[in-house]
Formats: sequence, structure tokens, C-alpha cells
Amino acid sequence: MCGIVGAVSSRNIVPILVQGLQRLEYRGYDSCGVAVHGASLGAGGGLQRARSTARVAELLEQVQAAPIVGATGIAHTRWATHGAPLECNAHPHFSHGPGAQASAGGTAPGRVALVHNGIIENYEALRTALQAQGYGFASQTDTEVIAHLVDSLYAGDLFQAVQAAVAQLHGAFAIAVMHQNEPHRVVGARAGSPLILGVGQGGAEHFLASDAMALAGVTDQIVYLQEGDVVDLQLGRYALVGADGQPLDAEQRPVRTVQAHSGAAELGPYRHYMQKEIFEQPRAIADTLEGVQGIVPALFGDGAAQVFEQIDSVLILACGTSYYSGCTAKYWLESIAKIPTQVEVASEYRYRESVPNPRQLIVTISQSGETADTLAALRHAQSLGHAHTLTICNVATSAMVRECALAYITRAGVEIGVASTKAFTTQLAGLFLLTLALAQAKGHLSAAQEAAHLQAMRHLPVALQAVLALEPQIIGWAEDFARMQNALFLGRGLHYPIALEGALKLKEISYIHAEAYPAGELKHGPLALVTSAMPVVTVAPNDALLEKLKSNMQEVRARGGVLYVLADADTRIESSEGLHVIRMPEHYGALSPILHVVPLQLLAYHTACALGTDVDKPRNLAKSVTVE
Repeated sequence: MCGIVGAVSSRNIVPILVQGLQRLEYRGYDSCGVAVHGASLGAGGGLQRARSTARVAELLEQVQAAPIVGATGIAHTRWATHGAPLECNAHPHFSHGPGAQASAGGTAPGRVALVHNGIIENYEALRTALQAQGYGFASQTDTEVIAHLVDSLYAGDLFQAVQAAVAQLHGAFAIAVMHQNEPHRVVGARAGSPLILGVGQGGAEHFLASDAMALAGVTDQIVYLQEGDVVDLQLGRYALVGADGQPLDAEQRPVRTVQAHSGAAELGPYRHYMQKEIFEQPRAIADTLEGVQGIVPALFGDGAAQVFEQIDSVLILACGTSYYSGCTAKYWLESIAKIPTQVEVASEYRYRESVPNPRQLIVTISQSGETADTLAALRHAQSLGHAHTLTICNVATSAMVRECALAYITRAGVEIGVASTKAFTTQLAGLFLLTLALAQAKGHLSAAQEAAHLQAMRHLPVALQAVLALEPQIIGWAEDFARMQNALFLGRGLHYPIALEGALKLKEISYIHAEAYPAGELKHGPLALVTSAMPVVTVAPNDALLEKLKSNMQEVRARGGVLYVLADADTRIESSEGLHVIRMPEHYGALSPILHVVPLQLLAYHTACALGTDVDKPRNLAKSVTVE
């Protein structure tokens, strides 16, 4: 949530800041803004800013039409938490000092400029205290509190002021701050929200950003800040201190070479990033499975063999789409590995009383590895004595990977579309590998079974290409769905979580109300909703539950419902009045969920296109949820 870019340089940094925002816009697009220090290029003037409630492209036009220039600057694209998406709530926020006019158009010069990602939980108490000191507030945000707090603590050294300020903050944050008295300085800090340091060529300039992609083409030398770090950026140098206030050296916070190619953010021939990412799934799966020659615990890290032998159960913690991948994995883990498995929504787990089991394997699933609720759930589990932790994650340098003992890194590449697609299918691939590894450790996987499963996994990229070829048929379905206001998704067993994911995709980007149910539950309530205006999507693989599913479908037809069925090649379900069938190219067995979800992704995508919604940036949502 929210994207931050900052820089200290000797050149006009505004184009780089705005370009960085464009690459981070998927993290939030309710408003955006940029601030620079006019004196940083030797010209007159102090802090200057431009803000917009439109997209970053409009901000670019704004700074070109009424130029602001500076070699020191910060920028931000916002996902609103406190305060509506209005210009007064857009970042960067200024503090004009106590007694100054508190309005967006106030004439007092800005003393502090600040951008923020996260939520400050004690902002109301801080706001009251600062108002008593004479500070006026022009916004409804928790962020403006931090700007005034830094100003109130400033005594000639911005770094010291920020250190003192963050010590008073409760909650999650990543911040970047400038002061009018220090034109060649930006100070950053993080706790609970991601922030990186970029080292420019020859160390002559330095950058801050929410992730490395913002700096693609600018620098590939990255330092990942850890919890409680505060960083001081100045011309030609930077300094870091940890949560304890002690300096950190290059060994403690090493500079890493990170290839965050700008090409990842290019659309190419595709209409939207979501479409591009759906069609990247064959490659993403192939990359995720690259190098897997056999099932060995070492796929998940050193010490995995010992851990897998010791554990007696699995607890999966995740949010959103990642939660549904965990729900799918539960079926695999219990049927193939024969190991008891629970799946919990991360935000629920951390706030309830649970019974710790030191022999349980905690598995977290996250695309970004920075999801606040999942990280908090992991830390809660660790506090209860759970030492065996493993993550399935798409970002090798993320907090999730650093904080888990074991990991499997999916290789989906950068996912920009808010509605997750390739991250989901690569998570499933990683979870299936985990299932096989645990089955082997528990003596439930023969050599012949291992060989058969690996062969099926290697076939996945080809099978996915065949499924993607169904797109023209799915477009026909989408035209029907675009006329509806509600939809029902049905699945049984292993494919019930896929129905859940299909419903989530449809409501995320088309805004059509959609719900998913286990098909056997239809007669226990949802059947009351079925009419000709309530399309029913049914995931119908040729498995042990097929005949039961066919009975559920008849229940829908008998009530005038219209069925849209994704059927395996050999299910003998034919199209007829009120029954629309798309036939999958093959029967995929245990790996069927990875294939059956793709038509549902395409259905949601083309329905949204037909309705004209902003597919990649759906209303009220953003990528990488780094706030609770």
C-alpha cells in the first residue's frame, strides 16, 4: 500500500521521482504528489510541491506545465486509509510550524515535508498534543501528525529529529522526510512497512523507495532496510542506524545487486497488466519449477529434512488470494502427505487464542512477503513457541523470507495487476512441491509416484498454453456476465477453493457481487438466490465427486438457473438450453486446480473489460497490503 520514492542528488531529480511513482502506482492510486527542495540545485526557494487526486500521468503534466525542479526530493502515490482521496490529504505533507495557517493554500513556507506508508495507531493522541503546541492541521490523515512531530523535535539536525519522532510512533510506517534548513538531505525510517535504499553510480546520489522496481534503470545497488532502521541520505554518503540507535555497517546492511528490470513494467502487446500476467503463467510456472530434478527437502532450505521429520501437522497462514492457495494445499497435504493441516486467515489467527503445538509447521504464503497481517501472524506464532516456519513467497529479499527458517521462492516475476493471477498459480506449484516433500519425509511417496507427479508438473506450462487458447469462448461468457449484478460459483473438494478464487476475481475487478459455495451446500441456503438472473459457474473436473456435482447442477436447472460449466474433456457434460459448457483440453488429476483457475481469471478479466472498469487499478484496492 502506497508507494514512496526519495532522492538526494546533484541533478534535477523530479523526472526520476515521477517515473518511480509510475512504476509504483499499483501500490495505490487515490492521489499522488512530489516535493523538492528548490535550494538543492543552487537556486532560490525552499520546499515546493505538486499534488494531484488524478493518476501519476496527470502529476507529470502538472510538474511539466508549472515546473518544479530540485536535486533533493520525495514523492508518493497513495492508497487512502485516514481521510478521503482529496488534495488536502495527498502526500507529501508539510509542516509550517506552530501558529502557521493550517490550510492547503497557506502562505507560510513549509519547514518539513514528509511522505508515509502505513498506519499510525496513536495519531489521535499525538494530534491533540501537537494542537496544544499551536500546530494546525490541514488534512484528516495520520501522516500530517508525523510531519508536525518532526518539526516540533527539530533542533538543527533532521536525522536526530526523525529518530526522536519515530520513537513516539505506534503502528506501521515507512517514511521519507526533508527539512527546509537542510537542502541536501533526506531521512528515511521503517517499521512494519517496506523501504529500500538505492546507491547510485559511484555513490554520488542515493535513493529511497518502497521497492526496487521504482529504481529500475536508475540503480541496481540496493540495501534492504530492516525493522527499526533509520537512514540518513546526503550528497555522496549515507548512514544507517538500527532500532537500538547504534550505527550499522556494510556487513550488517549489505549492498545487493538487484535486477529489477523496467521491462517488467511494460505492457507490450497486452491491453492490461492483468491480461499480460495471465498469459505469463506458463513461463512463470516453468521458472518456478526450474532446476527441480527430484523431490528433496533441500528445495526448501538447509535443515528442512530434519524439520520435516519432526513435524506432526501444518498450519497455513495467509490473506486473500494467498489464503485460497493455502485452502487448496490443505487437500493435497492431507490426501497425499497424510498430514493434518489447518488454514487460517492471518488477520484472524493473530487475534484469537490458539493452542500452540511446537511440532507444527507454520507455512506463510505471500506474493510480496510484506503483507502486514501475514507477517504479524507469523510473529505471533513464533511468540507462542513455533520454531518451525516456512514461507512460499515471490520476493526472495522480503521480510517474510528473512523471518522464516525455510522458504520456497516462486519465480512469478513482478506482478503489477492488483488482482493476483500468476502469483496464485506459482504459489500452488510451490505448495504442491511442499506436499510431495512432506509425503516423502513421512514415507507416503514411492519412487514411482514421485516420478509421475514430477512428469505432470513439467507438463504444466504446455497444459496452461492449451487452456489459454480457450479465451475466445470465455469472452462469450463474459458478455453474458457483464449484464448481471450477481453470480454464484460452485466447486467440490479440491476445486471449492478455486471457486472461491474465481468469485474473488470477479468482484475485485468487475464489481459484480459474487459468492462461492461448496456445491453440496447449495440446498442449504444459496439455492434460494438462484434465478435466471443469477448465473452459476461450476468447476467440474472428472474426479470422484463428479456425479455428485452433476446432481447439484440439476438442482440449479430445475429452478431456472443458468449454468456455466468448466468441464474436463471426459466428463460427458454437453451444452444445452440454460447449460453452457467450455471443455478443458485434458484431465489434470491432482494438479487440476492450477489449470481450472485460469478460465476463471479470464472470465473476470473480460467481464471487467466489457463493463469498462479500471482492470489493473480497481476501486478501493491496491497491491501489497502493508497496513492492517
